[in-house]
Amino acid sequence: MTSLTDQIDVILPQTQCQKCTFAACRPYAEAIAAGNADINQCPPGGQKGVESLAKLLGVKAKPLNPDYGEQKPPQIAVIIEENCIGCVKCINACPVDAIIGAAKQMHTVISSECTGCELCISPCPVDCIVLQPVAEENHYNPDKARSRFQAKLQRQELEKQQKAERAKQKKAQLAKLISAKNRKKNESGKTERDF
Repeated sequence: MTSLTDQIDVILPQTQCQKCTFAACRPYAEAIAAGNADINQCPPGGQKGVESLAKLLGVKAKPLNPDYGEQKPPQIAVIIEENCIGCVKCINACPVDAIIGAAKQMHTVISSECTGCELCISPCPVDCIVLQPVAEENHYNPDKARSRFQAKLQRQELEKQQKAERAKQKKAQLAKLISAKNRKKNESGKTERDF
């Protein structure tokens, strides 16, 4: 049986935009299911999303709360490539890994994967990212966006674990070097006293 959180999460647009004040769509779904968030905090889902959530939860629909923003037509981020300095800040900000590039190299947006969340815009130090309208039929797939977001979270967790393991190994190597140096120092001190 599908949990209430899962049912709510399916209704949410999976932009992972954080406009609802939660870190992503899933935590917002969990908060709604627990009664800790209202159903009208998701601008990308719009009034249609509010009504779908109300129907699922058996409550009265209410207007989208403007405190969280307004619904916009489908849009995608576009990098003005000639202005891109390759800082990778947009890559790190994109919740669905829809931006590709390398440090000090030009970046680009995979338009079919972009959810239009706008999270890449503010970190850009040269303002080379703009939003462009896109036809609804050419916009992202919410299920795929959810999968890409989850894959990014898993990758980030793996990278965190690998970094911690490397730090642990370096610390152990340093401890061995210090121990060997101290041992050598002690041995040379004994040799000098023996004479």
